[in-house]
Amino acid sequence: MSIRIGILGYGNLGRGVECAVAQNPDMELKAVFTRRNPEDLAIWSKTAEVLNVSELENWKEKLDVLILCGGSATDLPEQTPECAKYFHVIDSFDTHAKIPEHFAAVDEAAKKSGKVAIISVGWDPGLFSLNRLYANAILPEGKDYTFWGRGVSQGHSDAVRRVPGVKDARQYTIPVESALEAVRAGKNPELSTREKHTRECFVVLEEGADPAKVEQEIKTMPNYFSDYDTTVHFISEEEMKRDHSALPHGGFVLRSGVTGREKEHHHLIEYTLKLDSNPEFTSSVLVAYARAAYRMAQEGMSGCKTVFDVAPAYLSPKSGEELRASML
Repeated sequence: MSIRIGILGYGNLGRGVECAVAQNPDMELKAVFTRRNPEDLAIWSKTAEVLNVSELENWKEKLDVLILCGGSATDLPEQTPECAKYFHVIDSFDTHAKIPEHFAAVDEAAKKSGKVAIISVGWDPGLFSLNRLYANAILPEGKDYTFWGRGVSQGHSDAVRRVPGVKDARQYTIPVESALEAVRAGKNPELSTREKHTRECFVVLEEGADPAKVEQEIKTMPNYFSDYDTTVHFISEEEMKRDHSALPHGGFVLRSGVTGREKEHHHLIEYTLKLDSNPEFTSSVLVAYARAAYRMAQEGMSGCKTVFDVAPAYLSPKSGEELRASML
């Protein structure tokens, strides 16, 4: 029997989930729910239904897992607790500082309904979080370092597009190579925000906009660019479409630690991702955790979970016997 999947929201992430489900033979996409007019939404899958979000509750017996593909700022804080009343759910909530309060709200709803909800699934938070946990447990005396990029930051790109005079923009987060190499060399440097990453912006201006004024507003933007060395490039719409239409990303999680009676032995754990498509990779992680949610529910579990609470075997379509024979 296939795991019946529903998608809520059909942007970059929702389209990625649709593709990922098609690569997993133990799953079937049954429905896509949208706030748009369903008749205006063309999806790739031929057998799934496209429905208005108002139809969601009517599908509570027809889906095994609902994957939520909205944004962390306003969508998921409301949608995940509400949907957990009716479905086993997965989301990619990525506002790190607000994860505890999001967990509490979702946990309350999921425990009342007896559903499994797995939140903050993706690569950071998500896979990077797991690697930080493993490395801390293994090397209790050490230091953590996380570098992001080189890749497109969708949130920072959106912030640049909101600057008056900007027609379109992409912002790339870039690790400082000298800082990364110092960590790899076991030097355990103390690194400021500015010393870990730089930011590079490619901007298409509105007609008549003042480049100097736009550049100054970008570079001094608090919480986004003021703490970083930022470079701004002004380009044409044609260059933007040609050179910056993809959404690559990636990064590194490292822990440098010591062992031994005299702490004489140094060790480095490094985990790396290099992604052609940030949303498609994130979607693939969401789909694997949808399988985990289904299996955990089959075993009678309920409540909110994070990647820390999910045994790795739940993610794989292989049985325990197959995993022990092929991967252990």
